[in-house]
Amino acid sequence: MSIQKMRLKRGWSQQQLADASGLSARTIQRIESGHAGSVESLKSIAAVFEVHFLTLTETAMKDETTNSQAQEKIAFKRAQRLRAYYLHLLMYLVVNVGCIAINLFTTPDKLWFVGALLFWGLGLIVHTLTIFVFDKYFTGEWELAQVEKHLGRPL
Repeated sequence: MSIQKMRLKRGWSQQQLADASGLSARTIQRIESGHAGSVESLKSIAAVFEVHFLTLTETAMKDETTNSQAQEKIAFKRAQRLRAYYLHLLMYLVVNVGCIAINLFTTPDKLWFVGALLFWGLGLIVHTLTIFVFDKYFTGEWELAQVEKHLGRPL
C-alpha cells in the first residue's frame, strides 16, 4: 500500500504525517509524488504506520516500474506514428515524381499532375501538423497528464 493511501486511510494531512514522522511536509509531498525517499525518511514513515520498511520501498519500486512502463508505451506509440508519417512522405514524393514524369512525357500540354500534387499535399500538411505540432495535445503523454491531474498524483 502506498504512503499516500495509508495516510488518507487514517485521515491525516501531509503536515500531520510530517509531524508524526519528524520529517518536513515537503519531504512527504516529494515521496508521495513519486520521488525516491531516503532510507531514513522511509524508516520514519514506516515506524509511524507500524509497517515494515521494505513494504514502502517495494511500493515505491512498483510505482516507478508502472510509470516507466507507461512512458515506454507512449514512446513506442510515438515512434510508430513517426514511422507512418515518414512512409506517407516517401510515398508522396515517389508517386508524385512518377506522375510528373508520366505527365510530362505523355501529355506535356495538360498538367494534370498539379491537382493530385496539391490535393495530396494538403493531406500531407495536415499529417505533418498532427505529428509535429498537435501531437503533444492528443497522444499518450497528454492522456497520462490528464489522468495524473484527475488523480492528483503520478500514475
